[in-house]
Amino acid sequence: MQILLQDGALSVRRAERSDVHTITTLIQALALYEKAPESCFATDELVESSIFDRKEAQVMIAEYDGKPVGFALYFFNYSTWMARKGLYLEDLFIYPEMRGKGIGGKLIRLLAKIAVEENCGRFEWCCLDWNEPSIAFYKSIGAQPMDEWTIYRLSGDGIRKLAEE
Repeated sequence: MQILLQDGALSVRRAERSDVHTITTLIQALALYEKAPESCFATDELVESSIFDRKEAQVMIAEYDGKPVGFALYFFNYSTWMARKGLYLEDLFIYPEMRGKGIGGKLIRLLAKIAVEENCGRFEWCCLDWNEPSIAFYKSIGAQPMDEWTIYRLSGDGIRKLAEE
């Protein structure tokens, strides 16, 4: 087990294959918090395959008194303008009852350290526009919103339809 941070009752560690169900549970809790549980298709099998077999993403699990209370899921992308990789934080989630203990801040600082160690040119993430507590937190650490950019997405049938044209 690779412990990344030990601070009193809080520990943060790299996820292991034995954490698959915990990761899936945290992802489903995030989907519920973001008011979109019907859009969450994560299963233990998909999580295990994508994270541990194909290594498409990495996960850190935050534990408080030995119990999972949150996670950060990230991967490396690439900036053509900077000609180097970046760290992209796909999801950061702390159970609502555990917020206010500094856990999110510690996770994001660990990610910043990884970005520095990996010589990343950027550390980026998205945030829902209604999530005021997260927006305030991100601004408090110096993150800048990228208001001039719009995210576009194809998924499921949309991808297949375009691929078949």
